[in-house]
Amino acid sequence: MAGNSGGPWGGGGSSGGGGNRGNNGDGRKPPENDGPQIPEIDELMKKGQEQLRVLMGGRGGGGRGTNGSGGGGGPAFTKGTIAIGLLVAAGLWGLASFYTVKPEEQSVELFLGEFSAVGNPGLNFAPWPLVTAEVIAVTSERNEDMGGARGSDDGLMLTGDENVVDIDYQVVWNINDPAKYLFNLRNPQLTIQAVSESAMREIIAQSELAPILNRDRGIIAERLQELIQSTMDSYNSGVNIVRVNFDKADPPQDVIAAFRDVQAAAQERDRLQNVADAYANRVLAEARGEAAQILEEAEGYRAQQINSAQGEASRFSAVLEEYSKAPDVTRKRLYLERMEQILGDVDKIILDQNSGGQGQGVVPYLPLNELRRNSAGEGN
Repeated sequence: MAGNSGGPWGGGGSSGGGGNRGNNGDGRKPPENDGPQIPEIDELMKKGQEQLRVLMGGRGGGGRGTNGSGGGGGPAFTKGTIAIGLLVAAGLWGLASFYTVKPEEQSVELFLGEFSAVGNPGLNFAPWPLVTAEVIAVTSERNEDMGGARGSDDGLMLTGDENVVDIDYQVVWNINDPAKYLFNLRNPQLTIQAVSESAMREIIAQSELAPILNRDRGIIAERLQELIQSTMDSYNSGVNIVRVNFDKADPPQDVIAAFRDVQAAAQERDRLQNVADAYANRVLAEARGEAAQILEEAEGYRAQQINSAQGEASRFSAVLEEYSKAPDVTRKRLYLERMEQILGDVDKIILDQNSGGQGQGVVPYLPLNELRRNSAGEGN
């Protein structure tokens, strides 16, 4: 056995000094090899395992066996590690149970999957996993572009007077009841789009084309908002329709040129009709004025004749009364008055009846009447 104790590498095959490779013949060890030594690496690994066991709460030390395995046991849990684990679990549970709701949001709390309560803005507590929370933005406005704005033929609608109109509009909505919004509608966006399109087609089918294109856009938008809101309320949707933006109402692109020609012709017709109505009103007013004037003249003439007749009757009654008192005198006076009226404006030639009919009694007279007429004519 002495030959095998010459060094860590063991002895040679013979006991002779010259054949021993364990020394140099003078009792000294051979120089060490500069390469990595496997026993030293194993030693470092064993030390690292011991330190790891100490950090994990195990007990270090222990001898190394012949097979290089450590003599210590596996990781052990102490009271400190259990307390740390409980604190970590409590922190994670708190993070899962506390949540924050912004002022523009509302939360819906579910107890084992069923509706429990609505959370208020701020910090809220929902003990997980029994209670979960859904946070929803309720005041933010959502837009649904409808009609031709979606790049399809959905905007083509039939009016009440059998015309086709191309309409673009936008429905703006938000949430006023998050619980109803979550549980009563499977797809709120598609529901609002379907209800909006149906309501718009109903309103357009009851309207004519010209008012839609000109003056009734605001009225249609108000009616559409009311109709969509009432329908969504009947579904208990929790949706609030904020407003409806009526963007465009035009004829289809294929007929827009012809439609503009028709509109121009209709405007010209209206202009000519207005001119004709003005002329008719003027002529009618003149005719009514003339008729009123003639009627007034007739009324005046009638009153004049009645008054004249009444005056003549009164005068005749007075004359009759005088005639009954003095017939001869009254008769002569009436004769003279009548003759005066008859002969007053007649040119006369006076003959003397005492001339015996021989003509010598003709009295010459100056043409005073003719002179008076001539002087009057020259004066004018």
